[in-house]
Amino acid sequence: MRRSFVNNNIKPNEFYALIRITVEMSKYLYPYIREILKSKEDPEENSVIWDDFNKRFIELIKERFNIESMRVKKLLNQAENDEIIIKSLLTLSFCISNQGYQKLKNFLYDF
Repeated sequence: MRRSFVNNNIKPNEFYALIRITVEMSKYLYPYIREILKSKEDPEENSVIWDDFNKRFIELIKERFNIESMRVKKLLNQAENDEIIIKSLLTLSFCISNQGYQKLKNFLYDF
């Protein structure tokens, strides 16, 4: 999906290392993730946080991904975009526990 896509399979140790990095970053970013999810629940009061996050998310996709790909077009579709973002943020928020590494690994294997 990336612009500089290389069709190489990721090695298992690289996959596990990326999961560890993601879990540690989700722990660090948990207060921000929680605030974004909370703002989505109460759009009248906190819509600015959600709108800023959503805008930045779309900017990053357009900047770094191949926007001709059907998968990327799905991410850019506003109707489906919110659901994907919420699922991603919820998954990251569940990774902050002591079993976060295992939870994320299992989630990605089932994906």
